[in-house]
Amino acid sequence: MPQFHLGNFIPQLVWLAVFFAVLYFGIVQMTLPKLARTVTAREDQVTGDIATAESAKAEADSMAAAHAVEIEQAQQAARAQVDAAKAKAAASVEAAVKAGNVAIAEKAAAAEATLTVARGKALGEIETAAADAVADIVERLTGKRPDAKLASEAAKAALAA
Repeated sequence: MPQFHLGNFIPQLVWLAVFFAVLYFGIVQMTLPKLARTVTAREDQVTGDIATAESAKAEADSMAAAHAVEIEQAQQAARAQVDAAKAKAAASVEAAVKAGNVAIAEKAAAAEATLTVARGKALGEIETAAADAVADIVERLTGKRPDAKLASEAAKAALAA
C-alpha cells in the first residue's frame, strides 16, 4: 500500500498539516466567533429573561401580598357587618319578645277578669240552684217551704265549708 510506504509518508503528513490548517483557520476561525456571538447572545437573552421573570415574580408576590391584605380587610368588614346585623336582629327580636310579653300579659289580665266575672256569675247561679234545692228538700221533708233568704244563707254556708 503506497500510503504506508516511508517515502510517501512525509508528503502525506505535509498535506495533512496543510489541509488541517486550511480547515482550522478557514472554517473554525470563521465560525467560532459567530458561534461565540450566538452563545453570548443566547446567554444574554436567558439572563435577561431570568431577570424579567424575577422582577415579574417579585411584582406578583407584592400583588399577592396586597391582595391578601385586601381580602383580610374585606373579611373584617364582612365580620363587622355580620356582627352589626346580629346585634340589630337580636335587638329586634328582644323588642318583639317584650311587645309579645306585654300583649300576653294584657290578654291574660283580660282573661283573668273575664274568668273572675264568669266565676262570680257561676257561683251566684250555683248558690241560687243550691238555695232552690235546699228549699225543695226542706219542703219535702217538712211540707212547708222555708224563706228564700234563709235557704240562700244555708246554701252559702254549706258551699263555704
